[in-house]
Amino acid sequence: MLISSNEIQQSGIQFGTSGARGLVTEFTVNTCAAFTHAFISCMKKQFTFKQVAIAIDNRPSSPAMAQACIKALDQLGIEAIYYGVVPTPALAYVSMQNNIPSIMVTGSHIPFDRNGLKFYRPDGEISKSDEGDILNAEAEFDAISELPELVTNTKAAVDYIERYTSLFDSTLLAGKRVGIYEHSSAGRDLYADMFVALGADVVALERSDEFVPIDTEAVSEGDKLKAKNWSAQYNLDFIFSTDGDGDRPLVADENGDWLRGDVLGLLCANAMNIEALAVPVSCNTAIENCELFNHVTRTKIGSPYVIAEFEALAKDYDSIAGFEANGGFLLGSDVVVNNKLVKALPTRDAVLPALMLLAAASEMNISALVNALPQRITHSDRIQNFVTEKSLAILKVAKEQPDHFLAKLGFSELVVAEVNITDGLRLTLMTGDIIHFRPSGNAPELRCYAESNSIEQAQYLVNHALQQIQLISITA
Repeated sequence: MLISSNEIQQSGIQFGTSGARGLVTEFTVNTCAAFTHAFISCMKKQFTFKQVAIAIDNRPSSPAMAQACIKALDQLGIEAIYYGVVPTPALAYVSMQNNIPSIMVTGSHIPFDRNGLKFYRPDGEISKSDEGDILNAEAEFDAISELPELVTNTKAAVDYIERYTSLFDSTLLAGKRVGIYEHSSAGRDLYADMFVALGADVVALERSDEFVPIDTEAVSEGDKLKAKNWSAQYNLDFIFSTDGDGDRPLVADENGDWLRGDVLGLLCANAMNIEALAVPVSCNTAIENCELFNHVTRTKIGSPYVIAEFEALAKDYDSIAGFEANGGFLLGSDVVVNNKLVKALPTRDAVLPALMLLAAASEMNISALVNALPQRITHSDRIQNFVTEKSLAILKVAKEQPDHFLAKLGFSELVVAEVNITDGLRLTLMTGDIIHFRPSGNAPELRCYAESNSIEQAQYLVNHALQQIQLISITA
């Protein structure tokens, strides 16, 4: 007999900002079973259910992990509904409508040698409190031996497409040419049907048989060039893509320029007439500067923190939402769009902001919508394989001596005006520029965000800061 907390602790896997993440080698059959038993143990204390929904992304390791989770559910006498490869928000949506918990096997954007598990309550994403309960649960279970066959139910995919195509007339995108950068996205078999149903002429772009770890928050130079070339080659009005599990959008305008995720979220929220927003501290300050919303709350980075703020906002506002710098849009309340009701979906979603942007751009180019906003430009990048402990040690010293830290980075001429430690270290400078460091919650990476009045300055701040911080010793 195995104990879930022991198996999880021995695996070394912890929760990050978006689920439990770790190396594929750490997600053994019994580790996946341990997480499943612990999750169900916690859910049974709060909800009554007889089914649990499961879906996966396109990672090579995901099917076997799903099989282990399903076997664990079978041990508990719970029916598993397997929806196959679908976007995370599709799984979350169908399970919330059916009032049952769900498990998504995905590592999102991190490399294919890693994977993860995301857990959903019948009413949405698990909370940080739930995460602690799962890690500490002492659920007993037998070691897994044989794994079950996977039989796919298509309802999640069908319902997800219907959620959005039902909002608009079938001619919404008539005359528009939409490119879909498919790569290995979990939603790549759904998106073409959705855009075609709304009248678009769709061009499929670069489907990959190998897993591609697209990071919507740090778009590669290669992907920037691809979008420019595709836009010109195919005369595209819009390019749509997502990260690996389809909950974070990556969209480009008619020129093939990728939009920053927080700019996309801002435009989507405005198009939906959202009153109040919850956004992470790393988002563009144009959100407040545009004065389009009655209230904006800044949170720690990660959808659980954004969602946690919805309860407070709901006391004073009828329409609430959130979005992140990586593009994921979270709908915190039911909202009427085009005289039709869109039900709340308090988890990151890639499709809603893309469609709302296209609807808003029916009479003008997407670039014109972007240029009408306050021109605060953000840029971000990351150092991969940068030990988290080192990041934390450097930033601990930097918080105590921020000006000295800037000098260490080669910015001796800059002066700190404000220090924000909501999540990582965010320095607002006397020039109005912003530099923000934050260790990733999902992988050994250090991210740097910058904001300025020009893209050149924002890029310089990020590139120089990341280059120089690698030269700082832990004892600095």
